[in-house]
Amino acid sequence: MVFTKRLREGIRRGRITCSVRIWTHPHVKAGGRYQMDDGHIVVDSIERIRLADVTHDLAQESGFSSVKDLLQIAKHGKGNKVYLIRFHYLRPGAWDVRAAAPEPSLARGPASPESSESARLTARRRSRARGDRRKNRRTRRE
Repeated sequence: MVFTKRLREGIRRGRITCSVRIWTHPHVKAGGRYQMDDGHIVVDSIERIRLADVTHDLAQESGFSSVKDLLQIAKHGKGNKVYLIRFHYLRPGAWDVRAAAPEPSLARGPASPESSESARLTARRRSRARGDRRKNRRTRRE
């Protein structure tokens, strides 16, 4: 995401945590990391809103003094869909603990006999499917 230079200091300090964009389609996704200066912007959420939902409070939260100022910056292309993007700033070298997912093996807990049996059956099914594909290749060649 690109921000005007006058907004970047407020973003780095954590005072600006949202942005209103007018695009033809979303250019960012929730959970995405986008470089800004030395750090990164991490998108927490993106939602489509109506133009009427852009209020004075939202403009101030986005770092603008008025709705008019916000719309002058946000409305610069041919887009007509309004998006509210909430994000946080990661300083250079920082880890994003909000977006970090737990280790898959730890999230499930200890392996149970049922889960290993299920994995074995799944592997057997895959093997059989590969065998069927090989047979089909042989019959096509003949």
